[in-house]
Amino acid sequence: MKKILFSLIVSFLAFAAYAQIQEPVKFKTELKNVSATEVEIVFTASIEQGWHVYSTDLGDGGPISATFNTDKLTGAQLDGKLRPVGKEIASFDKLFEMDVRYFEHTAQFVQKLKLTGGDYQVTGYLEYGACNDENCLPPTQVEFSFSGKAEGTSASVLAETPAEKVDTAAAPAVIGSADGPTSVVVSDNDLWSPVIDELNALGETTSQEDMSWLYIFITGFVGGLLALFTPCVWPIIPMTVSFFLKRSKDKKKGIRDAWTYGASIVVIYVTLGLAITAIFGANALNALSTNAIFNIFFCLMLVVFAASFFGAFEITLPSKWSNAVDSKAEATTGLLSIFLMAFTLSLVSFSCTGPIIGFLLVQVSTTGNVIAPAVGMLGFAIALALPFTLFALFPSWLKSMPKSGGWMNVIKVTLGFLELAFALKFLSVADLAYGWRILDRETFLALWIVLFALLGFYLLGKIKFPHDDDDTKVSVPRFFLALASLAFAVYMVPGLWGAPLKAVSAFAPPMQTQDFNLYNNEVHAKFDDYDAGMKYAREHGKPVMLDFTGYGCVNCRKMELAVWTDMKVADLINNDYVLITLYVDNKTRLPEPVKVMENGTERTLRTVGDKWSYLQRVKFGANAQPFYVLIDNEGKPLNKSYSYDEDIDKYVDFLQTGLDNYKKK
Repeated sequence: MKKILFSLIVSFLAFAAYAQIQEPVKFKTELKNVSATEVEIVFTASIEQGWHVYSTDLGDGGPISATFNTDKLTGAQLDGKLRPVGKEIASFDKLFEMDVRYFEHTAQFVQKLKLTGGDYQVTGYLEYGACNDENCLPPTQVEFSFSGKAEGTSASVLAETPAEKVDTAAAPAVIGSADGPTSVVVSDNDLWSPVIDELNALGETTSQEDMSWLYIFITGFVGGLLALFTPCVWPIIPMTVSFFLKRSKDKKKGIRDAWTYGASIVVIYVTLGLAITAIFGANALNALSTNAIFNIFFCLMLVVFAASFFGAFEITLPSKWSNAVDSKAEATTGLLSIFLMAFTLSLVSFSCTGPIIGFLLVQVSTTGNVIAPAVGMLGFAIALALPFTLFALFPSWLKSMPKSGGWMNVIKVTLGFLELAFALKFLSVADLAYGWRILDRETFLALWIVLFALLGFYLLGKIKFPHDDDDTKVSVPRFFLALASLAFAVYMVPGLWGAPLKAVSAFAPPMQTQDFNLYNNEVHAKFDDYDAGMKYAREHGKPVMLDFTGYGCVNCRKMELAVWTDMKVADLINNDYVLITLYVDNKTRLPEPVKVMENGTERTLRTVGDKWSYLQRVKFGANAQPFYVLIDNEGKPLNKSYSYDEDIDKYVDFLQTGLDNYKKK
């Protein structure tokens, strides 16, 4: 028992030390005989949920493509390129402005070889890139070595087909020890010494992904509250609650019926959310978020919803549906009767709730989370059901309930403006995918400025729609909403000249589409070499910010555009730190490959990117990007590490805390 307990403790400590090392992809490699003169090397990957592995030949300036690389090739020649096999997902990446292809759950790559006869040997590695919604792995290598003997065509015949470049450099010396974490590394100074324990002791930065379910729930809840204050729902509340309280002489039973009614509403809408996922599947819904055709469809759908809210027409379900359900409710008793009443409410109120539900489902379904639609609908349904149960518990509140009136139509029209604004977001994705360039950043911002200015004027009573009252009085809440809308429109004006506009960076097209840009507040690294940067920091007595990044890291670019452009963040990085940016996918070859023993596994460092990825793993115990760590000029951590989170205040606190700790030292 003691041995088992000791083993568990050791395993836990080992896990804690390397908790940031992620291995979401596992490859199996095998050699298959195709014929007497042909073989195939097959790489089969198992990919964790939420991650994806990029395919081959994606082109320059994008994510890391899967490539086949040889260190030694004798008695055989490459026959064609590395071939992806399986279900590829193709989408347009807004940040890289290019089409990308990737695999989820499983992937397979096949490289065919022609045997030239006699003994053959092939040694090398498959290199691939993998990302999820938050992080990207550095270029990762799957090493292989196969040998055998075969009868085949003579080498002189096959020599006409040029082979890929083969690295025949002499085998390098092995660095490190197989007994545990590597302590001797690629550099001969103590700046490479591991600080994993010290970094873990400082804690971890909570990622914004941890808040995704809560965010989706709150989004749905807000949508439900907005639906409450529409002409299709608000007038029904007092009628329904009074019905339950008068239905039975037993007050407790009336309250119980009202609770059942509210619970039925929740069940109906959550079932709708689950049905959406069941019909399409989480992966299909995620793919829709970058599919140009569906984004055009979403755009047109929101425009139709907006027109409905403006009063052009009403979107209603066939009246025979609601009549049939209503008559069924009257003919039954008990819980079924109450459930059918709730279902009738869902059908009757569809003209107001439909556009809100449609918009909500489009937004949350494209997160790729398998239960996102259900979570969103849960929030929506709870908000919608809440007043029915609360007013049943406290009937006296009904007297103070605001009466129906023109203010409900104001909410509908306001929602119409918002849906038009989001319609442009979906159109922007399609515009980028097809390269139309009709909705560049300044065009998008100009349209949003006009929309929110018109919304402000509407709230001030300067614009009228068909269902609006003639009453020209503007209430205090309406005035403040108008003020906020007009202020937001003014806020976006500097964006026409290139201001970053953090509040809309997630919606507007990328800065690269801006034709006229006067903004020049950018952060640039002083060094892209760790040892050179640390030497400079020592000479000038300054702390260091290490930025482990990648040319193909989407979220690294998001952080740089959304966070580093903030004035306070840029000032701290540029003036108080020595910024060292280390690209883990830098393909520049090292003078010679270096073999290292890392936790009992032999690895070969071939490129500069391999070197920086190795530094991140052995010194900080992490292997995903973006990864930011603050250290003093002796290589010791000053604060907990930071990953992908676009919260600017949190990032400023991260930088300021590190600076304060450095000054204390």
